[in-house]
Amino acid sequence: MMEFPDPSQADDDGLLAAGGNLQPETLLAAYSKGIFPWYGEGQPILWWSPDPRMVLFPVEFHCSRRLARRMRKDIYSVSFDESFAEVIHACAEIPRRGESGTWILPEMITAYEQMFAEGYAHSVEVWQQDRLIGGLYGVLHNGVFFAESMFSRQVDASKVALAALCERALRENWKLIDCQFHTAHLQSLGAREISRSEFLNRISD
Repeated sequence: MMEFPDPSQADDDGLLAAGGNLQPETLLAAYSKGIFPWYGEGQPILWWSPDPRMVLFPVEFHCSRRLARRMRKDIYSVSFDESFAEVIHACAEIPRRGESGTWILPEMITAYEQMFAEGYAHSVEVWQQDRLIGGLYGVLHNGVFFAESMFSRQVDASKVALAALCERALRENWKLIDCQFHTAHLQSLGAREISRSEFLNRISD
């Protein structure tokens, strides 16, 4: 299993280490220390521990009036862990504003499908009838959901997935949802930045 440096040694962008592998035991060791993989095609596996860290405390999820209206209409159904492979492939394939290509490479997909098979990775699916229109996936470890990616094929579908995840997190008393890096979109949903040291303290409690 790969031995990771202390997260405090990460550079200003949060990059901590390069190399290693994506075996389940390596990924679990990384997540337990607040470290995650993120890299592009042609790069080695890059491991990150940014400071500050973007997190969402489930009780702080912001449900806008528009989203609440959509959810009340009951036109969507939500499931957990029913179509993990379809969700992660959709996350890899959906175009992102300002991005070319994807960081969810074939070896990353294989690694997280193995994590799913072993019960560590999980998905949320949002359906309109029998069509998958949104979802997200991540790793649940020690009461923390380390969110990796989400997608929408219809307006607000990924927000519905996140709302469902937060509801489950509250029911099951999870500590927090890790969102990794700041984005205005996540901030609008209630996520906020905390220091790396606070993050590490919270996930290790």
